Amino acid sequence: MESDSGEIRPLIPREIVAELDRHIVGQAAAKRAVAIALRNRWRRLQVPEELRDEIAPKNIIMVGPTGVGKTEIARRLARLAQAPFIKVEASKFTEVGYVGRDVESMIRDLVEIAVQMVRAEEMEKVAGQAKAAAEDRLLDLLLPRVPAKEAEGSPGTDAGSTDTRERFRAMLREGKLSERTVEVEFKEAAVPVLDLAGLGGGAPEGMEGNLQEMLSGLFPKRTRRKRMRVAEAIGFLEKEEAARRVDTERVKQLAVARTEQAGIVFLDEIDKIAGRESLQGPDVSRQGVQRDLLPIVEGSSVNTKHGVVRTDHILFVAAGAFHVNKPSDLIPELQGRFPIRVELSSLSKGDFVRILTEPHGALTRQYEAMLASEGVRLSFRPEAVDRIAEMACEVNERTENIGARRLHTVMERLLDDLLFSAPELAGQEVTVTRPYVDERLAGIVKDADLSRYIL
Repeated sequence: MESDSGEIRPLIPREIVAELDRHIVGQAAAKRAVAIALRNRWRRLQVPEELRDEIAPKNIIMVGPTGVGKTEIARRLARLAQAPFIKVEASKFTEVGYVGRDVESMIRDLVEIAVQMVRAEEMEKVAGQAKAAAEDRLLDLLLPRVPAKEAEGSPGTDAGSTDTRERFRAMLREGKLSERTVEVEFKEAAVPVLDLAGLGGGAPEGMEGNLQEMLSGLFPKRTRRKRMRVAEAIGFLEKEEAARRVDTERVKQLAVARTEQAGIVFLDEIDKIAGRESLQGPDVSRQGVQRDLLPIVEGSSVNTKHGVVRTDHILFVAAGAFHVNKPSDLIPELQGRFPIRVELSSLSKGDFVRILTEPHGALTRQYEAMLASEGVRLSFRPEAVDRIAEMACEVNERTENIGARRLHTVMERLLDDLLFSAPELAGQEVTVTRPYVDERLAGIVKDADLSRYIL
Protein backbone atom coordinates (compact mmCIF):
# COMPACT_ATOMS: atom_id res chain seq x y z
CA MET A 1 0.00 0.00 0.00
CA GLU A 2 1.38 3.40 -0.99
CA SER A 3 0.14 6.85 -0.12
CA ASP A 4 1.53 10.32 0.51
CA SER A 5 1.00 9.74 4.22
CA GLY A 6 3.37 6.81 4.30
CA GLU A 7 3.86 3.28 3.10
CA ILE A 8 3.50 0.31 5.41
CA ARG A 9 3.62 -3.32 4.42
CA PRO A 10 0.29 -4.80 5.65
CA LEU A 11 1.59 -7.86 7.51
CA ILE A 12 -0.99 -9.44 9.79
CA PRO A 13 -0.02 -9.98 13.47
CA ARG A 14 0.22 -13.76 13.10
CA GLU A 15 2.72 -13.35 10.22
CA ILE A 16 4.77 -10.87 12.24
CA VAL A 17 4.96 -13.24 15.22
CA ALA A 18 5.83 -16.16 12.91
CA GLU A 19 8.69 -14.15 11.39
CA LEU A 20 9.97 -13.15 14.84
CA ASP A 21 9.75 -16.81 15.92
CA ARG A 22 12.26 -17.68 13.18
CA HIS A 23 14.92 -15.65 15.00
CA ILE A 24 13.88 -15.26 18.65
CA VAL A 25 13.01 -18.02 21.13
CA GLY A 26 10.09 -17.51 23.53
CA GLN A 27 8.91 -14.07 24.72
CA ALA A 28 5.45 -14.56 23.19
CA ALA A 29 3.91 -11.60 25.05
CA ALA A 30 6.50 -9.14 23.70
CA LYS A 31 6.13 -10.48 20.16
CA ARG A 32 2.32 -10.15 20.33
CA ALA A 33 2.58 -6.58 21.62
CA VAL A 34 4.87 -5.36 18.83
CA ALA A 35 2.88 -7.31 16.20
CA ILE A 36 -0.36 -5.62 17.26
CA ALA A 37 1.36 -2.21 17.36
CA LEU A 38 2.73 -2.70 13.83
CA ARG A 39 -0.64 -3.78 12.47
CA ASN A 40 -2.33 -0.83 14.17
CA ARG A 41 -0.11 1.50 12.11
CA TRP A 42 -1.68 0.09 8.96
CA ARG A 43 -5.22 0.01 10.45
CA ARG A 44 -5.01 3.69 11.34
CA LEU A 45 -4.29 4.65 7.72
CA GLN A 46 -7.48 2.83 6.62
CA VAL A 47 -9.64 4.92 8.99
CA PRO A 48 -11.52 7.97 7.58
CA GLU A 49 -9.32 11.05 7.71
CA GLU A 50 -11.49 12.97 10.19
CA LEU A 51 -10.96 10.21 12.78
CA ARG A 52 -7.39 9.29 11.83
CA ASP A 53 -5.74 12.14 13.74
CA GLU A 54 -7.55 11.13 16.93
CA ILE A 55 -5.96 7.67 16.99
CA ALA A 56 -2.69 7.87 18.91
CA PRO A 57 -0.16 5.02 18.95
CA LYS A 58 -0.02 2.90 22.10
CA ASN A 59 3.64 3.07 23.09
CA ILE A 60 5.26 -0.06 24.54
CA ILE A 61 7.80 -0.57 27.32
CA MET A 62 9.56 -3.95 27.48
CA VAL A 63 10.97 -4.95 30.86
CA GLY A 64 13.30 -7.90 31.28
CA PRO A 65 16.83 -8.96 32.23
CA THR A 66 19.71 -8.49 29.82
CA GLY A 67 20.18 -11.00 27.02
CA VAL A 68 16.58 -12.23 26.74
CA GLY A 69 15.73 -10.73 23.34
CA LYS A 70 14.64 -7.10 23.82
CA THR A 71 17.19 -5.61 21.41
CA GLU A 72 16.89 -8.55 19.00
CA ILE A 73 13.14 -7.93 18.75
CA ALA A 74 13.97 -4.33 17.78
CA ARG A 75 16.46 -5.44 15.12
CA ARG A 76 14.00 -7.85 13.52
CA LEU A 77 11.17 -5.34 13.81
CA ALA A 78 13.19 -2.84 11.77
CA ARG A 79 13.34 -5.28 8.86
CA LEU A 80 9.66 -6.19 9.10
CA ALA A 81 8.30 -2.68 9.47
CA GLN A 82 9.52 -1.34 6.11
CA ALA A 83 9.01 2.06 7.70
CA PRO A 84 11.42 4.65 9.11
CA PHE A 85 12.93 2.93 12.15
CA ILE A 86 15.72 3.99 14.48
CA LYS A 87 17.21 2.37 17.57
CA VAL A 88 18.78 4.75 20.07
CA GLU A 89 20.35 4.35 23.51
CA ALA A 90 18.50 6.49 26.05
CA SER A 91 21.70 6.73 28.12
CA LYS A 92 23.45 8.64 25.29
CA PHE A 93 21.19 11.68 25.64
CA THR A 94 21.86 14.69 27.86
CA GLU A 95 19.60 17.43 29.16
CA VAL A 96 19.25 20.51 26.97
CA GLY A 97 22.06 22.93 27.82
CA TYR A 98 24.64 20.21 28.48
CA VAL A 99 27.28 18.96 26.04
CA GLY A 100 26.04 15.87 24.21
CA ARG A 101 23.07 14.70 22.19
CA ASP A 102 19.68 16.24 22.84
CA VAL A 103 16.59 14.05 22.54
CA GLU A 104 15.36 15.83 19.39
CA SER A 105 18.36 14.45 17.50
CA MET A 106 16.68 11.02 17.32
CA ILE A 107 13.79 12.54 15.33
CA ARG A 108 16.25 14.29 13.02
CA ASP A 109 18.04 10.97 12.49
CA LEU A 110 14.69 9.25 11.87
CA VAL A 111 13.86 11.77 9.12
CA GLU A 112 17.27 11.15 7.52
CA ILE A 113 16.48 7.42 7.41
CA ALA A 114 13.08 8.19 5.84
CA VAL A 115 14.73 10.43 3.21
CA GLN A 116 17.13 7.62 2.27
CA MET A 117 14.24 5.14 2.03
CA VAL A 118 12.08 7.40 -0.15
CA ARG A 119 15.01 8.43 -2.35
CA ALA A 120 15.89 4.77 -2.95
CA GLU A 121 12.27 4.03 -3.91
CA GLU A 122 12.08 7.04 -6.25
CA MET A 123 15.39 6.09 -7.87
CA GLU A 124 14.09 2.55 -8.36
CA LYS A 125 11.09 3.95 -10.28
CA VAL A 126 13.36 5.71 -12.79
CA ALA A 127 15.95 2.91 -12.92
CA GLY A 128 14.99 1.94 -16.49
CA GLN A 129 15.40 5.49 -17.82
CA ALA A 130 18.62 5.94 -15.85
CA LYS A 131 20.08 2.72 -17.24
CA ALA A 132 19.34 3.75 -20.83
CA ALA A 133 20.81 7.23 -20.29
CA ALA A 134 23.90 5.77 -18.61
CA GLU A 135 24.43 3.39 -21.55
CA ASP A 136 24.22 6.29 -24.00
CA ARG A 137 26.73 8.35 -21.99
CA LEU A 138 29.09 5.40 -21.79
CA LEU A 139 28.80 4.73 -25.51
CA ASP A 140 29.59 8.40 -26.14
CA LEU A 141 32.81 7.89 -24.19
CA LEU A 142 33.69 4.69 -26.03
CA LEU A 143 32.56 5.96 -29.46
CA PRO A 144 32.75 9.75 -29.68
CA ARG A 145 30.05 11.05 -31.99
CA VAL A 146 31.19 12.42 -35.37
CA PRO A 147 30.71 16.23 -35.50
CA ALA A 148 27.91 17.28 -37.86
CA LYS A 149 30.20 19.31 -40.19
CA GLU A 150 32.57 16.37 -40.66
CA ALA A 151 29.67 14.00 -41.28
CA GLU A 152 28.28 16.18 -44.12
CA GLY A 153 29.09 14.80 -47.55
CA SER A 154 30.09 11.40 -46.17
CA PRO A 155 27.41 9.02 -47.46
CA GLY A 156 26.59 6.13 -45.15
CA THR A 157 28.36 7.69 -42.16
CA ASP A 158 25.18 7.95 -40.08
CA ALA A 159 24.12 4.39 -40.86
CA GLY A 160 27.61 3.06 -40.25
CA SER A 161 28.08 4.87 -36.95
CA THR A 162 24.62 3.76 -35.81
CA ASP A 163 25.42 0.13 -36.62
CA THR A 164 28.73 0.36 -34.78
CA ARG A 165 27.04 2.00 -31.81
CA GLU A 166 24.42 -0.76 -31.59
CA ARG A 167 27.13 -3.44 -31.83
CA PHE A 168 28.97 -1.77 -28.95
CA ARG A 169 25.70 -1.51 -26.99
CA ALA A 170 25.19 -5.27 -27.36
CA MET A 171 28.79 -5.94 -26.29
CA LEU A 172 28.32 -3.62 -23.30
CA ARG A 173 25.21 -5.49 -22.17
CA GLU A 174 26.97 -8.82 -22.57
CA GLY A 175 29.84 -7.61 -20.38
CA LYS A 176 32.47 -7.87 -23.12
CA LEU A 177 33.65 -4.29 -22.55
CA SER A 178 33.83 -4.49 -18.75
CA GLU A 179 37.64 -4.34 -18.54
CA ARG A 180 38.05 -1.28 -20.78
CA THR A 181 38.74 2.04 -19.07
CA VAL A 182 36.99 5.34 -19.73
CA GLU A 183 37.34 8.85 -18.35
CA VAL A 184 34.11 9.89 -16.65
CA GLU A 185 33.27 13.54 -16.08
CA PHE A 186 31.15 14.53 -13.09
CA LYS A 187 30.41 17.56 -10.94
CA GLU A 188 30.91 17.93 -7.21
CA ALA A 189 30.36 20.77 -4.78
CA ALA A 190 33.50 22.74 -3.95
CA VAL A 191 32.80 23.23 -0.24
CA PRO A 192 35.63 23.92 2.23
CA VAL A 193 36.08 21.33 4.97
CA LEU A 194 34.78 22.64 8.28
CA ASP A 195 36.32 21.74 11.61
CA LEU A 196 34.24 22.99 14.53
CA ALA A 197 36.07 20.99 17.18
CA GLY A 198 37.70 24.17 18.45
CA LEU A 199 34.41 25.70 19.57
CA GLY A 200 34.07 26.00 23.35
CA GLY A 201 32.39 22.84 24.61
CA GLY A 202 32.43 21.31 21.14
CA ALA A 203 30.06 21.85 18.21
CA PRO A 204 26.37 21.13 18.76
CA GLU A 205 25.09 17.80 17.43
CA GLY A 206 24.80 17.86 13.63
CA MET A 207 25.94 21.50 13.22
CA GLU A 208 28.98 20.62 11.11
CA GLY A 209 26.95 18.58 8.60
CA ASN A 210 24.19 21.21 8.40
CA LEU A 211 26.65 24.05 7.75
CA GLN A 212 28.40 21.95 5.12
CA GLU A 213 25.09 21.40 3.32
CA MET A 214 24.12 25.09 3.52
CA LEU A 215 27.45 26.18 2.06
CA SER A 216 27.21 23.65 -0.78
CA GLY A 217 24.51 25.83 -2.39
CA LEU A 218 26.70 28.95 -2.27
CA PHE A 219 29.79 27.56 -3.99
CA PRO A 220 29.76 26.69 -7.71
CA LYS A 221 30.17 23.02 -8.54
CA ARG A 222 33.48 22.03 -10.05
CA THR A 223 33.95 19.50 -12.83
CA ARG A 224 36.16 16.52 -12.13
CA ARG A 225 37.37 13.65 -14.30
CA LYS A 226 38.13 10.15 -13.15
CA ARG A 227 39.38 7.10 -15.00
CA MET A 228 37.54 3.88 -14.20
CA ARG A 229 36.67 0.50 -15.65
CA VAL A 230 33.50 0.25 -17.75
CA ALA A 231 31.96 -2.16 -15.22
CA GLU A 232 32.43 0.47 -12.50
CA ALA A 233 31.46 3.40 -14.72
CA ILE A 234 28.06 1.99 -15.70
CA GLY A 235 27.01 1.73 -12.05
CA PHE A 236 28.34 5.21 -11.29
CA LEU A 237 26.53 6.78 -14.25
CA GLU A 238 23.27 4.94 -13.49
CA LYS A 239 23.22 6.39 -9.97
CA GLU A 240 24.00 9.86 -11.29
CA GLU A 241 21.27 9.70 -13.94
CA ALA A 242 18.72 8.32 -11.47
CA ALA A 243 19.54 11.06 -8.94
CA ARG A 244 19.12 13.68 -11.68
CA ARG A 245 15.58 12.42 -12.39
CA VAL A 246 14.43 12.40 -8.75
CA ASP A 247 12.55 15.44 -7.43
CA THR A 248 14.38 16.34 -4.21
CA GLU A 249 11.53 18.45 -2.82
CA ARG A 250 9.04 15.63 -3.36
CA VAL A 251 11.41 13.22 -1.61
CA LYS A 252 11.60 15.53 1.41
CA GLN A 253 7.81 15.95 1.58
CA LEU A 254 7.17 12.20 1.35
CA ALA A 255 9.91 11.46 3.89
CA VAL A 256 8.51 13.90 6.45
CA ALA A 257 4.98 12.51 5.93
CA ARG A 258 6.22 8.93 6.27
CA THR A 259 8.14 9.78 9.43
CA GLU A 260 5.05 11.38 10.97
CA GLN A 261 2.65 8.59 10.04
CA ALA A 262 4.79 5.44 10.14
CA GLY A 263 7.96 6.26 12.09
CA ILE A 264 9.11 3.96 14.89
CA VAL A 265 11.66 4.85 17.59
CA PHE A 266 13.18 2.10 19.75
CA LEU A 267 14.51 3.55 23.02
CA ASP A 268 16.93 1.02 24.47
CA GLU A 269 18.38 1.17 28.00
CA ILE A 270 15.61 3.45 29.25
CA ASP A 271 16.28 2.10 32.75
CA LYS A 272 19.61 3.99 32.72
CA ILE A 273 17.78 7.33 32.88
CA ALA A 274 15.36 6.19 35.60
CA GLY A 275 16.08 7.12 39.20
CA ARG A 276 14.46 8.45 42.32
CA GLU A 277 14.36 12.21 42.74
CA SER A 278 17.61 13.62 44.02
CA LEU A 279 19.05 17.09 44.29
CA GLN A 280 22.58 16.07 43.42
CA GLY A 281 24.54 13.51 41.44
CA PRO A 282 23.57 12.01 38.08
CA ASP A 283 19.84 11.82 38.93
CA VAL A 284 19.44 15.52 38.13
CA SER A 285 20.61 14.96 34.54
CA ARG A 286 18.59 11.73 34.23
CA GLN A 287 15.38 13.46 35.22
CA GLY A 288 16.22 16.27 32.81
CA VAL A 289 16.44 13.77 29.94
CA GLN A 290 13.10 12.27 31.00
CA ARG A 291 11.49 15.72 31.00
CA ASP A 292 12.96 16.43 27.56
CA LEU A 293 11.56 13.11 26.29
CA LEU A 294 8.05 13.90 27.50
CA PRO A 295 6.95 16.41 24.82
CA ILE A 296 8.42 14.30 22.02
CA VAL A 297 6.68 11.11 23.15
CA GLU A 298 3.33 12.83 23.73
CA GLY A 299 3.49 14.87 20.52
CA SER A 300 5.38 18.01 19.55
CA SER A 301 7.04 19.68 16.56
CA VAL A 302 10.72 19.12 15.82
CA ASN A 303 12.63 21.29 13.36
CA THR A 304 14.78 19.34 10.91
CA LYS A 305 16.63 20.43 7.80
CA HIS A 306 13.95 18.67 5.73
CA GLY A 307 11.01 20.41 7.41
CA VAL A 308 9.01 20.44 10.63
CA VAL A 309 8.09 16.96 11.90
CA ARG A 310 5.12 16.30 14.18
CA THR A 311 5.73 13.41 16.59
CA ASP A 312 2.07 12.80 17.56
CA HIS A 313 1.81 9.53 15.62
CA ILE A 314 5.36 8.18 15.90
CA LEU A 315 5.43 4.85 17.75
CA PHE A 316 7.88 4.63 20.67
CA VAL A 317 9.04 1.24 21.95
CA ALA A 318 11.20 1.42 25.09
CA ALA A 319 13.20 -1.37 26.70
CA GLY A 320 15.25 -1.77 29.83
CA ALA A 321 16.62 -4.41 32.18
CA PHE A 322 15.64 -2.48 35.35
CA HIS A 323 18.11 -4.44 37.50
CA VAL A 324 18.85 -1.60 39.91
CA ASN A 325 15.57 0.30 39.60
CA LYS A 326 12.07 -0.37 38.29
CA PRO A 327 9.70 1.22 35.76
CA SER A 328 7.93 3.10 38.58
CA ASP A 329 11.19 5.06 39.08
CA LEU A 330 10.52 6.86 35.80
CA ILE A 331 8.72 10.16 36.30
CA PRO A 332 4.94 9.53 36.38
CA GLU A 333 4.24 11.60 33.27
CA LEU A 334 6.63 9.47 31.21
CA GLN A 335 5.21 6.24 32.62
CA GLY A 336 1.80 7.34 31.41
CA ARG A 337 3.09 7.71 27.85
CA PHE A 338 3.88 3.98 27.71
CA PRO A 339 0.50 2.33 28.39
CA ILE A 340 1.53 -1.16 27.23
CA ARG A 341 3.99 -2.86 29.60
CA VAL A 342 5.44 -6.24 28.62
CA GLU A 343 7.55 -8.44 30.90
CA LEU A 344 10.19 -10.62 29.26
CA SER A 345 11.08 -13.75 31.19
CA SER A 346 14.55 -15.05 32.06
CA LEU A 347 15.89 -17.85 29.87
CA SER A 348 16.02 -21.44 31.09
CA LYS A 349 18.24 -24.33 30.01
CA GLY A 350 15.48 -25.48 27.64
CA ASP A 351 15.41 -22.02 26.05
CA PHE A 352 19.19 -22.17 25.56
CA VAL A 353 18.87 -25.53 23.78
CA ARG A 354 16.26 -24.03 21.46
CA ILE A 355 18.39 -20.91 20.87
CA LEU A 356 21.30 -23.14 19.83
CA THR A 357 19.25 -25.18 17.35
CA GLU A 358 15.94 -23.61 16.26
CA PRO A 359 16.44 -20.03 14.96
CA HIS A 360 17.23 -19.44 11.29
CA GLY A 361 20.66 -18.09 12.28
CA ALA A 362 21.29 -20.38 15.27
CA LEU A 363 24.81 -20.25 16.73
CA THR A 364 25.53 -23.89 15.84
CA ARG A 365 24.59 -23.22 12.20
CA GLN A 366 26.78 -20.12 12.14
CA TYR A 367 29.86 -22.06 13.25
CA GLU A 368 29.06 -24.94 10.88
CA ALA A 369 28.85 -22.49 7.96
CA MET A 370 32.06 -20.65 8.93
CA LEU A 371 34.10 -23.84 9.25
CA ALA A 372 32.61 -25.20 6.01
CA SER A 373 34.40 -22.30 4.28
CA GLU A 374 37.67 -23.98 5.40
CA GLY A 375 36.47 -27.40 4.20
CA VAL A 376 35.74 -28.68 7.73
CA ARG A 377 32.40 -30.44 8.29
CA LEU A 378 31.28 -29.56 11.83
CA SER A 379 28.28 -31.16 13.54
CA PHE A 380 26.81 -31.14 17.05
CA ARG A 381 25.27 -34.14 18.81
CA PRO A 382 21.98 -33.40 20.68
CA GLU A 383 23.54 -34.41 24.02
CA ALA A 384 26.43 -31.98 23.35
CA VAL A 385 24.01 -29.11 22.72
CA ASP A 386 22.19 -30.04 25.92
CA ARG A 387 25.47 -29.92 27.88
CA ILE A 388 26.46 -26.54 26.37
CA ALA A 389 23.10 -25.10 27.44
CA GLU A 390 23.48 -26.59 30.91
CA MET A 391 26.95 -25.07 31.39
CA ALA A 392 25.84 -21.65 30.11
CA CYS A 393 22.99 -21.69 32.63
CA GLU A 394 25.34 -22.69 35.43
CA VAL A 395 27.78 -19.88 34.68
CA ASN A 396 24.90 -17.38 34.52
CA GLU A 397 23.70 -18.54 37.94
CA ARG A 398 27.16 -18.34 39.54
CA THR A 399 28.08 -14.94 38.09
CA GLU A 400 26.22 -12.13 36.36
CA ASN A 401 23.19 -13.35 34.40
CA ILE A 402 23.74 -12.02 30.88
CA GLY A 403 21.16 -14.28 29.28
CA ALA A 404 21.71 -15.68 25.80
CA ARG A 405 24.88 -13.62 25.35
CA ARG A 406 26.58 -16.18 27.58
CA LEU A 407 26.23 -18.72 24.76
CA HIS A 408 28.59 -16.66 22.58
CA THR A 409 31.25 -16.85 25.30
CA VAL A 410 30.79 -20.57 25.85
CA MET A 411 30.81 -21.42 22.13
CA GLU A 412 33.97 -19.42 21.49
CA ARG A 413 35.71 -21.18 24.36
CA LEU A 414 34.46 -24.58 23.20
CA LEU A 415 35.61 -24.18 19.59
CA ASP A 416 38.74 -22.12 20.25
CA ASP A 417 41.23 -24.86 19.23
CA LEU A 418 39.17 -25.88 16.22
CA LEU A 419 38.81 -22.32 14.92
CA PHE A 420 42.58 -21.83 15.24
CA SER A 421 43.61 -25.04 13.45
CA ALA A 422 40.75 -25.26 10.91
CA PRO A 423 42.95 -24.43 7.86
CA GLU A 424 45.03 -27.58 8.55
CA LEU A 425 41.91 -29.76 8.95
CA ALA A 426 40.42 -29.22 5.48
CA GLY A 427 38.42 -32.22 4.30
CA GLN A 428 37.90 -33.62 7.80
CA GLU A 429 34.71 -34.06 9.79
CA VAL A 430 34.46 -32.95 13.43
CA THR A 431 31.58 -34.04 15.66
CA VAL A 432 31.05 -32.23 18.96
CA THR A 433 30.01 -34.77 21.61
CA ARG A 434 29.24 -34.46 25.32
CA PRO A 435 32.76 -35.64 26.40
CA TYR A 436 34.24 -33.07 23.95
CA VAL A 437 32.21 -30.34 25.68
CA ASP A 438 33.12 -31.54 29.19
CA GLU A 439 36.81 -31.66 28.35
CA ARG A 440 37.00 -28.12 26.98
CA LEU A 441 34.54 -26.33 29.25
CA ALA A 442 35.30 -27.94 32.62
CA GLY A 443 37.52 -25.01 33.61
CA ILE A 444 34.83 -22.40 33.02
CA VAL A 445 32.44 -23.75 35.63
CA LYS A 446 35.14 -24.53 38.23
CA ASP A 447 37.14 -21.31 37.87
CA ALA A 448 36.15 -18.85 40.59
CA ASP A 449 37.45 -15.84 38.65
CA LEU A 450 35.23 -15.83 35.57
CA SER A 451 35.72 -12.19 34.63
CA ARG A 452 37.50 -13.05 31.39
CA TYR A 453 34.50 -15.06 30.22
CA ILE A 454 31.94 -12.35 30.81
CA LEU A 455 30.99 -10.43 27.71
